[in-house]
Amino acid sequence: MDADKVFKALGDPTRRKLLDLLCEKNGQTLGELCEHLDMARQSVTQHIGLLEAANLVSTVWRGREKLHFINPVPLHEVYERWVRKFERQRLALLHDLKKQLEGD
Repeated sequence: MDADKVFKALGDPTRRKLLDLLCEKNGQTLGELCEHLDMARQSVTQHIGLLEAANLVSTVWRGREKLHFINPVPLHEVYERWVRKFERQRLALLHDLKKQLEGD
């Protein structure tokens, strides 16, 4: 995983919106994605290109249509590397607080 590309891709609200749209309905065409964004088709294509470079979106040709699919693997890797370790500490603190409040 290239974490820098993933974080760069996630750093833009338009790209996060595209990921949200694909999460709601995977396998959309560029035209379908453009319907939800107030920007030129070429701009959306550039955003999708950055998502593809980060391996967050993959494409499949079906006939003349190019369908876009979310790839959750890089997001999971970011979660495992950067989020989960902080989550464990927080949960341990909450567990200790619960025990302390209950008098165990």
